[in-house]
Amino acid sequence: MRFRPRSVTALLPAVLLPATLLLAACASSSPQEPPPSTAASSTTAPAAATGTTEASVAPPAAPAAVERVDVPAYIREAVDATDRADADRKLDAGRHPAETLAFFGINHGMKVAELGAGGGYTAELLARVVGPSGVVYGQNAKFILERFAEKPWSERLAKPLMKTVVRVDREFGDPLPPEAKDLDAVILILFYHDTYWMDVDRSAMNRAVFKALKPGGVYGIVDHSGRDGTGSTEVKTLHRIEEKLVRDEITSAGFRLAAEASFLRVPADTRDWNASPTAAGDKRGQSDRFVLKFVKP
Repeated sequence: MRFRPRSVTALLPAVLLPATLLLAACASSSPQEPPPSTAASSTTAPAAATGTTEASVAPPAAPAAVERVDVPAYIREAVDATDRADADRKLDAGRHPAETLAFFGINHGMKVAELGAGGGYTAELLARVVGPSGVVYGQNAKFILERFAEKPWSERLAKPLMKTVVRVDREFGDPLPPEAKDLDAVILILFYHDTYWMDVDRSAMNRAVFKALKPGGVYGIVDHSGRDGTGSTEVKTLHRIEEKLVRDEITSAGFRLAAEASFLRVPADTRDWNASPTAAGDKRGQSDRFVLKFVKP
């Protein structure tokens, strides 16, 4: 369902509730992020080999460990477009959007969705890449819109290049409208951990994503790494989540983990500090982040 952008409301200041500080990671008007210590470049590691058991039952394939990502020219052109806002371009060094969209396989004419679109930093790049023959569903929950995203999201949707973006105001437990089906990809950037303290039914959310995707469709996740054994205990205090927990929850919904990328890995990160953009200070953009590509069989 397409919504007409509502009237602009004021952005919340950064001194408000801790929940708002955490959610601000999704806003497109955030200050510059310094690059991670492990920069991406332009070669892709081969996928891991698979085998079969003696009973001819194939075990689950090991995910491909991708160290470097090839970035197609059309994605590089979208990211390098001179008409992108300066505030967005300042975020690129820390987020590596070209490598992220290339790793998730975003291409011309695709039907894709972003959950937790926030102010639209990634949604706009998706729109630029899929082009006029594609469609982008940009989902935000009521809490996100009321706390910080209504103004930047509405303003961004008014841009002519965003005409292929469908505004979706729905909760995470049932995040996509009925017409969002046979999607090529659904992505969730730096927000899976927030679904914990927001008390989202993640099982329902992941099942809904599975249903919306076509066979072979991609569910792409990027998030701040928590320390081993911490699970979800630091989703609010440190803005982080243990990677294993995310893997287990999404694969339990029927997805297969096809590949993991290391272009946002920062081995030097002690993972014991708050990665929230307002709390991280000079460390902003230097957190260790996992990038996971799940596929619907």
